[in-house]
Amino acid sequence: MTEIVLGVGASHSTLMNTHWEETFHKDRAERFRNALRSARDELAAARPDTVILVGSNHFRGFWLDLIPSFTIGVGECVASGESGTPKGPQPVDVPLARHIANSLVEGGRFDPAFSARLQIDHGQSHAIQYLLDGLDVEIVPLVVNVFAHPLPTLERCEQLGRAIREAVLAFPDDRRVAVVGSGGLSHRLPWPDWREPHGDDEEFMVGAWLDGRENWQDYDARRREIIRAAEASLNPEFDDEFLSLVERGETRRITGLTTEELEKRAGNGAQEIRTWLLMSALLDHAPGRRLAYEPMPEWLTGMAVAVLDPVLDPVHTDERHA
Repeated sequence: MTEIVLGVGASHSTLMNTHWEETFHKDRAERFRNALRSARDELAAARPDTVILVGSNHFRGFWLDLIPSFTIGVGECVASGESGTPKGPQPVDVPLARHIANSLVEGGRFDPAFSARLQIDHGQSHAIQYLLDGLDVEIVPLVVNVFAHPLPTLERCEQLGRAIREAVLAFPDDRRVAVVGSGGLSHRLPWPDWREPHGDDEEFMVGAWLDGRENWQDYDARRREIIRAAEASLNPEFDDEFLSLVERGETRRITGLTTEELEKRAGNGAQEIRTWLLMSALLDHAPGRRLAYEPMPEWLTGMAVAVLDPVLDPVHTDERHA
């Protein structure tokens, strides 16, 4: 029998790796890092065989020549290794990944893209570095488009999470499956709407996203300069509201926001909460526990960690969906 044993939502920032010593709010940074370690320990205690790893793409694994809304890695998976994150091949649970992809298509509700040679970036590999450190697990990588408009709606992401849950629970072999959603919370990156760039920096960014498939590293130095020059734009009030929904098992209520409303309230980087929403739906929206929330202007991001444990969920599924 296959079961879903734990869910984790966690923010990511490569500035943890590249600018730790320059971090001003070191106490906040340490609390966040400690929360990642606690979540990693809870994952280890749950003894998963496989982790469904839901993350975003930062134009190092996908480019504007082809941007699917959802892509499942069903074969090889290679991490790009930028900014001190893991690099190279990652172990994939191919039978489960292909079962999920087949089930979604045959179920008639979703037609996700799939990749037999998927390149991921820190949207997944940051979680591999900090949450899966030392764990003997395989992954099923799921990449969600959160930066190249048009984006999949929040409602569609929640629906996909529920459909993947059905597929996982119907998998005929035995698996203990955990789910990680990597990204968010509130932040604003100096990234343009690719359809309408303004100024040299935005033109450069769009060019990198369009032309970087073969030489993305050549664009990285200036990309980092543009990001490091950006001013932080956090919304701790929004982050607290969202985490409260996670704690109450009401994450699906965020689907009432449009893409434009979400960006206006919490920045373009907050579109990454789609990964948390998918994770939560895979856990049937079990109530969560907030392990940390730290506003980190140096990292441009509201940094949070939460754990969803279905064993501790006191509410019956039917009652929660009534």
